[in-house]
Amino acid sequence: MLSDIVSNLLHWIEGLGYFGIMIGLMVEVIPSEIVLAYAGYLVHQGEISFVGAVIFGTIGALIAQIFLYWIGRYGGRPVLDKYGKYIFMTKKHIDASEAWFLKYGSGMVFFARFVPVARQAISIPAGLAKMKLSKFILLTTLASLPWSILFIYLGKVLGQNWETIDEKAKPYLMPILLVALALLIVYVLVKWFYSSRKKGD
Repeated sequence: MLSDIVSNLLHWIEGLGYFGIMIGLMVEVIPSEIVLAYAGYLVHQGEISFVGAVIFGTIGALIAQIFLYWIGRYGGRPVLDKYGKYIFMTKKHIDASEAWFLKYGSGMVFFARFVPVARQAISIPAGLAKMKLSKFILLTTLASLPWSILFIYLGKVLGQNWETIDEKAKPYLMPILLVALALLIVYVLVKWFYSSRKKGD
């Protein structure tokens, strides 16, 4: 069962409707999967629409990532090393994400969204590298949209049993992770191919 604190936060989100979902995803005090599943439950109850929940959920996730991008871009590594723990970003997570980004390029902003922890951390090296904001927003939205759709849909289907989302989501997450992994492999191979051609020239 959810703790009383989490329950109170979710009721607060419910009271704000679409904006509550957006703020819940922006702040992410509660894991995004729970907020989205609860949004699906509200859709099931007829309090909000499915499309509206997806739109505001995706916007909230996007704003959260833009915030991390700005921290990386305008705060730099010294700020992150000192204050990263306050946004649940350890030096280890940042180092790993930065290595991925530097090795494989901006496409990792999309693919890392399907990897736990890296989903959040990848926005920071994108900011450090001063990746074009419009491209960052596009890739982040493309990755966040199916994530929002999946968990809101499952929350809607589960209805009163939406709290079992972790268990029910597993069969759906595996195919998504496999597809993301396959696309990542293709992306890495393409990057390697073009890199080899440039070296050959």
